[in-house]
Amino acid sequence: MPTDVAAHITGTVWKIEAKVGDSVLEGDTIIILESMKMEMPVEAPASGSITEIRVNEGSAVSEGDVLAVIG
Repeated sequence: MPTDVAAHITGTVWKIEAKVGDSVLEGDTIIILESMKMEMPVEAPASGSITEIRVNEGSAVSEGDVLAVIG
């Protein structure tokens, strides 16, 4: 069952640490968001493989936006 990886803050995608096909463990950093000059890691909520990355570096995101999907 796919698991959405959602933004927990409003900000900008600073760096994408994983790519489609990568295996991740629960707690691994997938994306780093920047908000108010602070870098905030977005961690995998479950283990699995990255099936989608829905944002690009530099993209503006809102809290709750789906950034990636783990299959």
